[in-house]
Formats: sequence, C-alpha cells, structure tokens
Amino acid sequence: MKCIGVLALQGAFREHIDIIKTLGYKGVEVRKIEDLNSVDALILPGGESTAMGKLLVDFNLKEILIQKIRGGLPVWGTCAGMILLAKEIADDKVIHLPLMDIVVRRNGYGRQLGSFKIDGIFKGIENKIPMVFIRAPYIESVGKNVEILGKVDGRIVAARENNLLVTSFHPELTDNLEMHRYFIDMLGR
Repeated sequence: MKCIGVLALQGAFREHIDIIKTLGYKGVEVRKIEDLNSVDALILPGGESTAMGKLLVDFNLKEILIQKIRGGLPVWGTCAGMILLAKEIADDKVIHLPLMDIVVRRNGYGRQLGSFKIDGIFKGIENKIPMVFIRAPYIESVGKNVEILGKVDGRIVAARENNLLVTSFHPELTDNLEMHRYFIDMLGR
C-alpha cells in the first residue's frame, strides 16, 4: 500500500491525512527524518510558510527533504506549501526549499478578509472543483518546464514541474477528493 506523508510541523495536516485514508491509502504525519524515509510521496500543507520553513531547519528536515524531492519524491505543496517549494518569492529574500521554478506572491489575494471560495478548472480533472483560498499566494511567473494547471481571474493558482505539484488553494477543506486522487496518480508515473 502506498504511504503518503503529510508534513505535520504546523498547519492543516490532519485534513489531508483523513482524505488520504478515505481514498484507501496509508496517511502518516511527517515530523522527523525517520518519518520521511517511510513515505512514497509528501504533502506540504497550508499554514504559515515562515514558521514551517523555520521548523524544517530546527527539526533537521530541510536538507534531506531537498535531496529526496530532487531524487524524485512526489511532493504537493498547498498554499504555504507552494511558498515553501518556490525558487523565488516576490518581495522576499527568504527562500525555504528552492526547488520549483516559480515566482510566488505571498498573500496575493490579500489578508484574511481576502479569503474566498470558487469552483474552478484544473487541467487534468474533468469537472470544476471547489477551490478555497485563505490568505492565498498565487504564482506570478513560471519557468519553461513548469506546466500551468489552473488559473483564477487570470492568476496562476496551480502548476506542476515533474514530481512537484503546487496549488494556491486548499482542496483538503472541501468534500471533493479529485485533487488528492490527481496527486496519488502522480506516484504511478
């Protein structure tokens, strides 16, 4: 059985694990290097990217995580997870896991009052899916090897580069399981 890890240092990790289990896979919390060594894929959840980035260093996970993702570990960053994976953050010199060739705008839709929900199109999923944006980032630009998978109001909100998937929104806060199915399908490719 495939084992999907969810970084559980901070943020909305329990909701992802519940969905993974609903889909019939093993979902585990990742807090230590030993946890990371047992997973077939990893989700970096929403939360506070600055706090998560600091905790990755404090828990000695940053370098091993970079190595594993560069080695092909499928990884999906949602909201703050997207910020963690970006090679560049607009107006911010602090970079956490500089792995995906994207430039991300933190809090691109504004602060808490800028949160919203919309049904949007995600390339690779047949029907519109609910997208929940909470203090969400968006992608300002992508490198030539990054595939854009979703836009809302002309802004890039989902993209993929090889084994890296990112979404600005929170699929784990809806009843729709299609984004998690899409990510799990990446494991077999």
